[in-house]
Amino acid sequence: MHPARKPTPPPSRGPSRRAVLTGALGLAAGLGLSGCAGLTSSLSDRPRVREWNLFGGGDGARLLQIHEQFVAEHKDLDFQAHTLAWGPPFYTKLAMSAAGGRAPEVATLHLSRLKGFSPTTLLDPIPLDLLSAAGVSEADFLSETWQRCLVDGQLYAVPLDQHPFVLYYNTEICEKAGLLGPDGRIKPLKGVNALVDAMRAVKEVTGKFAASTETTNPWRLWWTLYGQLEGPFFDESGTRLALDDEKALEALQLMAKLANDGLTPKSADYAALVATFTNGDAGLSFNGEWEVTTYQAAKMPFGMAPFPQVYDVPRCAGDAHTFVLPHQNNRNAADTQATITYIAWMLKHSAAWAAGGHIPAYQPAATSKEYLALQPQADYRSVADEVLFDPDAWFSGSGAQLQNEAGAAFSGVYSGRATPRQALDQFKTAVQKLLDTPSPV
Repeated sequence: MHPARKPTPPPSRGPSRRAVLTGALGLAAGLGLSGCAGLTSSLSDRPRVREWNLFGGGDGARLLQIHEQFVAEHKDLDFQAHTLAWGPPFYTKLAMSAAGGRAPEVATLHLSRLKGFSPTTLLDPIPLDLLSAAGVSEADFLSETWQRCLVDGQLYAVPLDQHPFVLYYNTEICEKAGLLGPDGRIKPLKGVNALVDAMRAVKEVTGKFAASTETTNPWRLWWTLYGQLEGPFFDESGTRLALDDEKALEALQLMAKLANDGLTPKSADYAALVATFTNGDAGLSFNGEWEVTTYQAAKMPFGMAPFPQVYDVPRCAGDAHTFVLPHQNNRNAADTQATITYIAWMLKHSAAWAAGGHIPAYQPAATSKEYLALQPQADYRSVADEVLFDPDAWFSGSGAQLQNEAGAAFSGVYSGRATPRQALDQFKTAVQKLLDTPSPV
């Protein structure tokens, strides 16, 4: 999820539902990580599951409701949930707690961050026997997603969902632009010319822009286009930059053209990306699927579709939320059993989680009537096996430095401050510097 999605919650007049769930963990976080172990000790004989996540906004509210159901059905467990600040603050605290061996029983981790998180030292392997006993196995997931959860042959993460880069479209605007089919959904757009022609038709209707996109950090768009061109990032060793300049420039040149032709804004941060689509200044929007509830709340006439196949192969930038077991020096067997119970229960109820836009990773949920009935959330489910994760590196993944460096370099392509060549050179220099820097974990 994107950090811009997390509004500050209003002050409470009394104990909130979240406070009931978080319990001592909330107090511990307020006083600092170093006191967590003592402050969160269970006062009962029930198995304990302390859960850390990074979900705010609509995701946070939805998770709270799902957790309430879990607690109601598992009164024999001492369940404590806590939400930390998204991005680097979350991963820093999680790494610190795991390094000290005093981490919570379970935490959320972006799959793109797994291999750069030093999993063999900061995470404990998932017990496959307990997972199987809880009714969950490798066969329940897409093969490529499951394989990414393995490190040195051991399972270190269990995928909850996938969150791809998709196409939003205003159905009223796109109908006037002649882009909708008989079923009311947008027609497939394949190839550069088809995309540009469609965007020009939308711009004629709005009188402003065709598509809203985040120009201050266009990593997801560039990574999608470059991935569709099947461009490499690192060599086989994963230690040397191996960008294909011609393909990288082709993607950047298309992004520059869209801005120069007035089809996308030349300057737009994340908030502007959302607002431009919400207020009808653009009939299309390129973004992660997580804003679906924002547009539903605005009562907009909109649909969602896979990001268009502009180049050679269908690919879209994306990531997955996973469950991991942060390292504990003395992991308790009963607590671990309870933690696997929680993970399996969450997977089996992930169709409810999917209402926020995420595609369930657990295939029985992804093919369930409950999920397939969600509209427009189920309309882009076909991209689940086309998601392109960030390159594997300690500085890569959701909210990590690689995306920041891409934003610093590529934003100039939109504004005109830099040519595609200059932007690519800046990005390559920054990535090489990161490669030359030892991992801090």
